[in-house]
Amino acid sequence: MNRFASILLTSLICIVALGQFVQVITRYVLEVPVMGLEETMMYPTVWLYILGAVNASRENSHIRANVLEIFLKSDRGHTILAIVGEVISLIVGLWLLGWAWQFTQYAWKVWRESPTLYIPTFYFDVALVVGLALMMVYTALHLIRHIRDLRTGAAQ
Repeated sequence: MNRFASILLTSLICIVALGQFVQVITRYVLEVPVMGLEETMMYPTVWLYILGAVNASRENSHIRANVLEIFLKSDRGHTILAIVGEVISLIVGLWLLGWAWQFTQYAWKVWRESPTLYIPTFYFDVALVVGLALMMVYTALHLIRHIRDLRTGAAQ
């Protein structure tokens, strides 16, 4: 799974970088912009952002500003704080997932298309619900791990 995620994210970032390179060269050097390149670049860009957030959730490496950790001296206190944080993240994430699901249903029903190339936008609209669902899975797994650490005494 780690290898697949790293290959996918590396491929997406290379595609985005190559697309931006082509755009800069054709638009500013050759002065012949490629019609519709921005539209096609939306797909890998949106998926890169969303899957990057999923990867950060998987690695548990999101940026956090836990000021309370300064005042907590024990590992047990840190674990309890992590559990509270994961529970809040799960509640907010599931709430956002509900909204993302409603948006995905709307996007399926409306079936919008891009203005120039008429590419269906549903395929990058669905990235949000997929990404949030995966983030909630990883958040729940981290929560379970913290609770298990608290029960077994690994956080003393």
